Amino acid sequence: MASVGPSATSTQPALPSGPAVFKTIPYAFILPEILCGTWVWILVAATSVSLPLLQGWVMYVSLTSCLISLLLLLSYILGFHRNSENWKVLDSLYHGATAILYMSAAVLQANATINSEFGTNAPLNYQLNCAASFFAFLTTFLYILHAFSIYYQ
Repeated sequence: MASVGPSATSTQPALPSGPAVFKTIPYAFILPEILCGTWVWILVAATSVSLPLLQGWVMYVSLTSCLISLLLLLSYILGFHRNSENWKVLDSLYHGATAILYMSAAVLQANATINSEFGTNAPLNYQLNCAASFFAFLTTFLYILHAFSIYYQ
């Protein structure tokens, strides 16, 4: 009769540390997440904010996520995880929750983009808001991709 559980020879892949973080999927997504998230808050900060409540949330989510992802990247590079399985759970939960928050921020940024089309200094603000919306949705996709790939690893 065949065994239903995992075989004794299968082992979990080791968590990368040092420069191997940049070569291992899904951990290699952390740097693009940080870079795209940085572009979101730089572009939103460059506009004349017409809807402070909407774009304030976008700034909060992008800046907080950028800083926490940077701390997570540094902890992987320095090897703080010590190859613990709990880090995979933490990583998956963090990226899943951040993907949800970033999706809300991206939708609000898209709404702010639509509202900025006919405001003061419209062409420049509209273009900056369009770029911020693009990077917000791209960052959301990266966080979703990271969360699912760590979950299915």
